[in-house]
Amino acid sequence: QVQLVESGGGLVQAGGSLRLSCVASGRTFSTYTMGWFRQAPGKEREFVAAISWSAGRTLYVDSVKGRFTISRDNAKNTVYLQMNSLKPEDTAVYYCAADKFQLTRAAGGYDYWGQGTQVTVSS
Repeated sequence: QVQLVESGGGLVQAGGSLRLSCVASGRTFSTYTMGWFRQAPGKEREFVAAISWSAGRTLYVDSVKGRFTISRDNAKNTVYLQMNSLKPEDTAVYYCAADKFQLTRAAGGYDYWGQGTQVTVSS
């Protein structure tokens, strides 16, 4: 069992930056693919970024490429999402997720989820 706790959300003006963190419990964190998803009001949950267990591979949704960076520190059981040049359309609840098997964009492939952290970008 893995428990995930996100932090770092908040209110920021357009063009600003935030860094989200997700701390995982358990000694097997370093073997999991980690992902970030987001869900805006009235919309489906959307893939944002993912990182392989070794940090050797990353995936991003096109809308955040060049603005967001996913990284991880396996010694701290933590995955990060650095978000720069934020836009109002980035407003959503951001969720951290862990996948035991593969690097994927599919929410159904993830085994564990955090409770989410709210990100609000004002125009």
